[in-house]
Amino acid sequence: MESVDLIIIGGGIHGVGVAQAAAAAGYKSILVEQTALAAATSSRSSKLIHGGLRYLETMQLGLVRESLRERRTLLKIAPTLVRATRFHIPIYKNTSRRPWMIRAGLSLYALLAGLHRRAWFQQINQNQWHQLDGLKTENLDKVFCYWDAQTDDAKLTEAVMRSAQSLGAKLLMPAEFTGASFDGEFYTVRIQKNGKETILRCRALVNAAGPWVNRILDLVTPPAPSLEVDLVQGSHIVIEGKTERGVYYLEAPSDRRAVFVMPWYEHTLVGTTEKNYEGDPAKVVATQEEIDYLLETYRHYFPGRGTNVIDNFAGLRVSQQEKGEAFHRPRDITLHETASHPGLITIYGGKLTGYRATAQKIIAVLEKTLGNRKPIADTRELKLD
Repeated sequence: MESVDLIIIGGGIHGVGVAQAAAAAGYKSILVEQTALAAATSSRSSKLIHGGLRYLETMQLGLVRESLRERRTLLKIAPTLVRATRFHIPIYKNTSRRPWMIRAGLSLYALLAGLHRRAWFQQINQNQWHQLDGLKTENLDKVFCYWDAQTDDAKLTEAVMRSAQSLGAKLLMPAEFTGASFDGEFYTVRIQKNGKETILRCRALVNAAGPWVNRILDLVTPPAPSLEVDLVQGSHIVIEGKTERGVYYLEAPSDRRAVFVMPWYEHTLVGTTEKNYEGDPAKVVATQEEIDYLLETYRHYFPGRGTNVIDNFAGLRVSQQEKGEAFHRPRDITLHETASHPGLITIYGGKLTGYRATAQKIIAVLEKTLGNRKPIADTRELKLD
């Protein structure tokens, strides 16, 4: 029976982030992943490293400030994986958010970002509109431009795990978590790998299984309390041909939701949708209704461009159960722990951009159980490639 300080369940961006942070803090850890790194949600995001401009409408200022800080950190430590990108917001005569609202939001966004050079925004002159990848100019009132960033989410996840391993973290993959028992001090964890059962022991257990988090908690004895959640499906389509000028932040004509149109390697990525999902998380797929919705939005704003859909994908994010549309729910992460199971933390929700900050918060909580160790690295400085 191998004993470690910490076992992490799930090889998405938050799981590998915790593995890296734990190793940097001097803890001995093992990450258990059933199939492959970034096999689910962490390879099916909108590929954006951003503060979340739209979250200002619901006054999630703390989330936006933290995300902007993390964006700046990632641009510094992962220059080959995270790239600063121009974002364009076109305002038409019938756009619900008027120019003064966008200008005010971008001003606050720049302020929360620290007013550095890449935080400022500008208005694109009308004589330059023809350069915007065929964007519809009929009834176009104004176009604002600001900076955020893009990444390849799967490659970023893999790079963080490599960093964790270089610091001493271990990876068991493919390996299935089949259960854990808690004796009041230690967790005895059962893992199936290559048809054989492996027994591990740890003092802390982090549940980073994304849409499977409550299924993982069901395998813990004595029973560990969980939160009621919704799974929110977000789908994307990939269209042949590349938009060259950057990302377009658009208002869907049918329901006024935010939809992004962005370059993705040599093609164009359009997303996302938001709808509640029920069923097996492993079987989530983009529905025809979602594909049509995204195509309708794309055709509306880029009427002269081709619309050959060459790929589509869907991912799931975890949202605490509450009334109202998924689009308007808070995006703050919840770190769930209970007095009956010290050292057990379940991650509900979370954003790609904030994975490193989330991991640091988890390590700070686990210090109560694991005690302090001598740090061997600072994740704000570790280069990712």
